[in-house]
Amino acid sequence: MTHDDLPPRLGSGLTFHGPLSEARAARFVERLAAVSPGTVLDIGCGQGELLLRVLDAVPGAKGVGIDIDGAELALGRELAAGRGLAERVAYVEESAVGTPHGPADAVLCLGSGQALCEGDSYDLPVILRELRRLVRPGGRVILGEGFWQRTPTEADLAVMWPGAHADDHTPLATLVDLAIEAGFRPLWTETASQEEWEEFESGYRHDAELWLATHPDHPQADELRTRVDRQRSAWLGYRTVLGIAYLTLVPVG
Repeated sequence: MTHDDLPPRLGSGLTFHGPLSEARAARFVERLAAVSPGTVLDIGCGQGELLLRVLDAVPGAKGVGIDIDGAELALGRELAAGRGLAERVAYVEESAVGTPHGPADAVLCLGSGQALCEGDSYDLPVILRELRRLVRPGGRVILGEGFWQRTPTEADLAVMWPGAHADDHTPLATLVDLAIEAGFRPLWTETASQEEWEEFESGYRHDAELWLATHPDHPQADELRTRVDRQRSAWLGYRTVLGIAYLTLVPVG
């Protein structure tokens, strides 16, 4: 069996592991570069694409990316080396709970709030308090966080991810209120478009779907097919219910 015969990883080939367009990412980088952060911290960074783009836009800035996925971090180091940024960024394979890698002038946490919570818990006030601890006065936090576009029904929840519950997310207004209570002012409040969602979700499965179409009888096809079909079904279940908010936050005081 050759390497080409092996099934691809879900999400392989994606630039960002979330519904984030190139245009929106460019605006994030532009806004952060405008305040010239000297240090950038990326929580749950994966390959750290947005982190690298910020460092590239701010000469002299240094960054730290934290993740527990060693394979993603290794790819990030390759990206950094290819862009001449290896000396300005550190990829750290460890938990972000209580991380000492802060405070920083800019903090990125896009869809990675769980990295700041103990165990399997997901506590928005805890996440926001940690982000407040990790950003310097006058700095910026870009938070990507899920929210309910409408209150999910029991029927909605039944076709989402296993164990989905109405308390898993809040309405957008509640999310913003919690950020304010944690000591931030929201400079920008924006949400992922349907097009961004569809590009991300279809792109997440694209390579796997193509592989399954060309390797239907492969020994590993049944396992991958089950994973892909389950993930797609979940997305079609939350497609019009779950949103992603991108909050650009500045700490008070």
